[in-house]
Amino acid sequence: WSWCLLAASVSPTMAGLRVDFSTLLEPLGFVKVLEWVLAIFAFATCGGFQGETTLLVSCKGVVNKTITAAFAYPFRLNTVVFSAPDPKACGDTWTDAHLVGNFSSSAQFFVTLAALVFLYCITALVVYTGYNHVYQQNNKFPLTDLTVSVLTAFLWLVSTFVWAKALADIKVSTGATIIPGIESCKAPGTTCHFLSVTSMGILNMSVMFGLLNMILWAGNVWLVYKDTNLQSQWNRISESP
Repeated sequence: WSWCLLAASVSPTMAGLRVDFSTLLEPLGFVKVLEWVLAIFAFATCGGFQGETTLLVSCKGVVNKTITAAFAYPFRLNTVVFSAPDPKACGDTWTDAHLVGNFSSSAQFFVTLAALVFLYCITALVVYTGYNHVYQQNNKFPLTDLTVSVLTAFLWLVSTFVWAKALADIKVSTGATIIPGIESCKAPGTTCHFLSVTSMGILNMSVMFGLLNMILWAGNVWLVYKDTNLQSQWNRISESP
């Protein structure tokens, strides 16, 4: 409801302000509300994730000791460390091992886009509910909205597929395949077994929200074109000699 609070905070004496929340029930306004909500979900499901990978290690009298490497957004896995299960007993055979990969650029691209879309939706909703008559009469507003919608749909497409690829690599870099890459696990008398990794179902959902945002913004392009006077103007231009 932050867009309602923002609209309510605008001074009623501002020139041209005509608050009308019924526009939110129309396709253009309703879709913008959905885009606002889905941007929040995309941001939260990716940016709020925290997980850990757990190994079971035995070395020099230390039997079946669990060690963990905690990771989270923005997924700079190369900074995440598996420390020795017992510094005294394993100190001469174990060196701190890092996970592999830095996926921060893909994750931050996705989350930053979601945050910017969230802010733009609030601005658009204020215009729809307070200045819809100006929006319909002035070509600059629909043209700007149309341009932003096309660009945003494209950016959702790119960021979602980039993030989906990064997520697939994150699953590999935190899964059972990491064992052969840990040099300390190859030391004489040391054995390592993969135990578990935090479920990444919520990150899978972030990809789905990205795809839904892309579809909504692609549909928004048509709605902006159809529900404003851009369509009628284009028809007049095409019919003129």
